[in-house]
Amino acid sequence: MITTTTPPTPPTPETLAPPGRRPRRERRAAELEARTRRIAGRLAEFSACPAEQVLHDLRSTPAGLTHREAVDRRERNGANAIAQERPPRWYVQLAKASWNPFILVLVVLVAVMYGQWLQVADTEPFDPKIAILGAMVLISVGLRFWQEHRSGAAAAALRALVTTTTAVQRRAGRGRLPAAIEVPMADVVTGDLVKLAAGDLVPADLRLLAAKDLMVSQAALSGESLPVAKADTRLATDRGQDSTRDPIEADNLVLTGTSVTSGTATGVVVATGADTYLGSMAGSLVGERPETSFDIGVKKVSFLLIRFMLVMVPVVFLINGLTKGDWAEAFTFAVAVAVGLTPEMLPMVVTTNLARGAVALSRRKVVVKHLNAIQNLGAMDVLCTDKTGTLTEDRIVLDRYLDVHGRSDTEVLEHAYLNSHFQTGLRNLMDQAVIDRMHEAEEVVVDARFTLVDEIPFDFARRRMSVVLRRNDLDGPAAEHLLITKGAVEEVLDRCDRVVHAGDTVELTDALRDTVLRTAEDHSRQGLRVLAVATRTVPVPVPVTVPHGTGGDPTSYTVADEAELTLIGFLAFLDPPKRDAAEALRALADNGVAVKVVTGDGELVAARVCEQVGIAPGTPVTGAEIDTLDDLELLARARTATLFAKVNPVQKARIVRALQADGHTVGFLGDGINDAAALRDADVGISVDTAVDIAKESADIILLEKDLTVLGQGVLRGRLTFGNTIKYLKLTASSNFGNVFSVLAASAFIPFQPMLALQLLVQNLCYDISQLATPWDRMDAAYLRTPRKWDARGIRRFMLVLGPTSSVFDLTTFALMWYVFGANSEAHQALFQSGWFVEGLLTQTLVVHMLRTRRIPFVQSRATWPVLLMTVLVMGVGLWLPFSPLAGALGMQALPLAYFPWLAGTLAAYCLLTQGVKRWYIRRFDEWL
Repeated sequence: MITTTTPPTPPTPETLAPPGRRPRRERRAAELEARTRRIAGRLAEFSACPAEQVLHDLRSTPAGLTHREAVDRRERNGANAIAQERPPRWYVQLAKASWNPFILVLVVLVAVMYGQWLQVADTEPFDPKIAILGAMVLISVGLRFWQEHRSGAAAAALRALVTTTTAVQRRAGRGRLPAAIEVPMADVVTGDLVKLAAGDLVPADLRLLAAKDLMVSQAALSGESLPVAKADTRLATDRGQDSTRDPIEADNLVLTGTSVTSGTATGVVVATGADTYLGSMAGSLVGERPETSFDIGVKKVSFLLIRFMLVMVPVVFLINGLTKGDWAEAFTFAVAVAVGLTPEMLPMVVTTNLARGAVALSRRKVVVKHLNAIQNLGAMDVLCTDKTGTLTEDRIVLDRYLDVHGRSDTEVLEHAYLNSHFQTGLRNLMDQAVIDRMHEAEEVVVDARFTLVDEIPFDFARRRMSVVLRRNDLDGPAAEHLLITKGAVEEVLDRCDRVVHAGDTVELTDALRDTVLRTAEDHSRQGLRVLAVATRTVPVPVPVTVPHGTGGDPTSYTVADEAELTLIGFLAFLDPPKRDAAEALRALADNGVAVKVVTGDGELVAARVCEQVGIAPGTPVTGAEIDTLDDLELLARARTATLFAKVNPVQKARIVRALQADGHTVGFLGDGINDAAALRDADVGISVDTAVDIAKESADIILLEKDLTVLGQGVLRGRLTFGNTIKYLKLTASSNFGNVFSVLAASAFIPFQPMLALQLLVQNLCYDISQLATPWDRMDAAYLRTPRKWDARGIRRFMLVLGPTSSVFDLTTFALMWYVFGANSEAHQALFQSGWFVEGLLTQTLVVHMLRTRRIPFVQSRATWPVLLMTVLVMGVGLWLPFSPLAGALGMQALPLAYFPWLAGTLAAYCLLTQGVKRWYIRRFDEWL
């Protein structure tokens, strides 16, 4: 007897009771282990009990729960959801926004300066530099927190658009007939009867009541890559099993986190949510997603800049201390230089870019499940896609039903209808097309003449499925069963030894086999998808007493019974190419994305569709050929091949890995169970809202419309997001690098501080504010036409070449203020500092427009209005400060009017030199941003 309230508790593992205190992580691991053991033991008891006893203990019935019972259990036990990545609470999100190396550097500097001020607080007023540093921290952390909070809410809303459902059997009330309905997985409750078919995710831990040819992928739990067979089960004869205490190995249990690859089953839910076997391990499974190459690259450059700062700041400190003799002031100035070298707005820019990208894609009916996938989408240079629904209309119509010689034959249609109508497994579009072709009156007649006995479900190895029917004769059941098989031509033909020829059933000779294959090939070349239909009559075995209420037949059929078939004809389906497919493919090609068609269809049909949409199919690579190739040989074939036909799920994943090994960033677009492995292995997995559950769960991006045009727009958005992030990083790194050279030169040769620490901090704050608009900028069309990947070496090279360019004009400004305006002594240092402050801020802000494009700025390429307005605002503030009431507090003074023509000339010369260096850089390295 099993009780759901007081499950037996296995002996507590010894690891739970050692003396003394242990680290929290160790205690947590021990608790998880004990919990997993307890739940595993309970599941093993369910496995060992007879099915009827399990139903009784769960207060369920073979007909399922009533709707009222399900609602009550849902309210009492909560949603069927295990621990998962949920949006953190606001204070956790705020802490994460603050936990960044650049922010931490600023916080340390604030603390140091505050501690320094406290020592003289009795005699000195509050140091405004502390307030400015604090403002920089608040702006960066506050904006990042706000954007991450918004993006998290937006991502949650977008994910809510994509729902995963499961089929459960419920009743409207006691005494009412049960019906299968689709409910969200979160609404599945203990005692529910769940119907499983190929492509379904297992929504909870289930005890199987009935199963037929069930194969389950348990890789998420066991690491076993191959699907595992579960025992064929019938409710009335199920007495449980005691062969194992491991729920993963139990033949009559299927667990949360697994998926059905083939076959059908009905199971009763024995555990949901955190009480499932997977839920017991959820504490160790939930965590951060793996970092993308972009994340890793940003981190590398961040620590490069920090190391550079750790080297340069002591040098600045020593030079100023030794030359000026004021070590306290030298320390304060070194702190300001450290702030200037810190791109503290980088986390905010990255987060804002990703959030804006996700929202923009949502307007184009693209749901981004993982924000970082936007970067990989922009880097994608190879897209592997199925043809059905992507290149074609996904509107399959049964165009012809033919005998083996290509003549129309209604008997073929009738047998195909029986196969499609009576199957209970994964019904695809071709099954629906067959059903739609039958007239309603004929359906009623056919349904009355036959009863389903058994079925042999479809799987991707056999590429066929069969149903076994019993004829309902007037005098009682017939003495024969009718087995009807439908599937791929070659796979069905291999199981046939006879054929219907000229109205008679004759032996399938080699000559007739050639005729049959020629008929199928002729129609395939016309772009039609051809399936074969075959039959076999099987004598009914000696009757066996079937317990009342099981609804089953004593006879069970297996794959071995798909033999000695008689081929009766073919079905030819038409799925016309999409009108805009050719245009969308050209757009992807123009943007540097090569499209490779990876399909389970035959090569003749796939090649014809490729030709119709403008893809040169070349020599197709078939699944049979892939099996003969090792990884290096497959890499060589994948490099040149455009069409892969008749491939199974394992081969699709191999193709993706081969392309990745060749240096490509690979996207995979798929919607079937046979695509799940490839979706997981791809750099960016793309599926559609109508896909099977496992495909949607494996994908990073969901298209609400299966449209390559929409996907092409997503690629451009990904590149825009990437480009704006790289733009900020390169501009800021090069600008800060140039400033260090200027500071070193000025500190070594000028007898006073070239700029006060307070002025340097204000200048840096103004520049940071000007960069807030970067995520709203545009990228040149030429930039968006090429896939973009992270290149840390390119960032270092950009910084080393472009950084010193600004130092040239800093030095000319030093000479101008020293020789022309006579600011060459400590008495006139305010004038010197004001002149360099204005020139430095204006050149630093203006150069953004020079470097944001490889073209001529303002003429061939113009920034967006937010960027332009921010530039004008910050430059205006920079010009105003020396004349403002704040000038005295900042240590500035009004600049003479004669300074401004020199300033205009400096800005013009700086722009010309920068443009010249840019052109040389592009010619030399053939790259820019």
